[in-house]
Amino acid sequence: MAFNSAINVHGKMTADLYGPDGELKDHREVDNTVTALCLAMCTNRVSDSVTVAIVNWMELGTGTGQGAGDSTLATYVAGSRTVLDSSTAVAGVLTMICTFPAGTGTGAITEAGTFNVVTQNTTDLITYADFAVINKGAADSLVVTWTLTLS
Repeated sequence: MAFNSAINVHGKMTADLYGPDGELKDHREVDNTVTALCLAMCTNRVSDSVTVAIVNWMELGTGTGQGAGDSTLATYVAGSRTVLDSSTAVAGVLTMICTFPAGTGTGAITEAGTFNVVTQNTTDLITYADFAVINKGAADSLVVTWTLTLS
């Protein structure tokens, strides 16, 4: 008798825009693209020779249309790659939270991604989402939460 199993990886991204007064100005929730690099990272993590760095940064952009084979955002916002506030994994669910404070990632934001490299506009794009424009002013902050589920 053969053992067959499949792992499904899917994700959701939420973005909450807060004004300088701390009031919620905008909210987005979208399913995200799981890239080929994400799948490679997942399988690499269970091997005895880990070679893929962990996800530790997010970046914002003004483009759209990246797919599973892409490794960067379509049009990154300079200076927006930011270290995660937190990353927790519980029972097959990875939750990553990142705050883009006032002055970081300002503009008409339409895409976001998670990365395992600190250098802006470089690989590896692990998860990706594009969405209707979020207008982040210079005094606004944006909190992005990524939930990646393996089932």
